[in-house]
Amino acid sequence: MKKETHPEYHKDAKVTCACGNSFSVGSTKEKIEVEICSNCHPFYTGQEKVLDTAGRVERFKARKAAAKK
Repeated sequence: MKKETHPEYHKDAKVTCACGNSFSVGSTKEKIEVEICSNCHPFYTGQEKVLDTAGRVERFKARKAAAKK
């Protein structure tokens, strides 16, 4: 392997989210700032809002319930 071609790898790179949450990951950067993480993302927190203008979610739930019967 050639020397000086690969970036330095940091095993404990610190990730900081806009919500204040921070954790460590492995990365080629020492410090990473993100806007959203699993601590504040609506999908992971259960606060997800489904925008349904054509009734697609209700139709899907009805088909799913009919398939179980």
